[in-house]
Amino acid sequence: MKKPCIARLAMALSASAFVASFAFAAGAEPAAKTAQQSKMSTCNADAAGKKGDERKAFMKTCLSAKAEPVSVEKPMTAQQEKMKTCNADAAGKKGDERKTFMKSCLSDKPMAPVAMTQQQKMKACNADAAGKKGDDRKTFMKTCLSAKS
Repeated sequence: MKKPCIARLAMALSASAFVASFAFAAGAEPAAKTAQQSKMSTCNADAAGKKGDERKAFMKTCLSAKAEPVSVEKPMTAQQEKMKTCNADAAGKKGDERKTFMKSCLSDKPMAPVAMTQQQKMKACNADAAGKKGDDRKTFMKTCLSAKS
């Protein structure tokens, strides 16, 4: 039972070898070298005369070296210049203050006055309400605190 199976396997292998050799002999040209293959050829040529660990180290650095990118300095656009200037001017500002400043700086509009926080508003209204008592003070504080600033 094993002999017919082996015979079929041998026949299939010889048939595939025949087809492969025929396709190769038919004049199929090898594909163009890839970038990695070209690099390997160049490094091999440069490594001529080196042996052992010296060659191994050379090939490793040669094959892992990246091509030097050609850098072309492009002039900054007007928006990039503006961003650079605004970033420099915003030094020391943080959080919402920086965000508001950058928005104003980049939009060419004059910066709107920063709204007072609730705590600052309470402090200012308390100072203005000095000397008022009772319902008069209560009414004043209500209008003062609800006023938009």
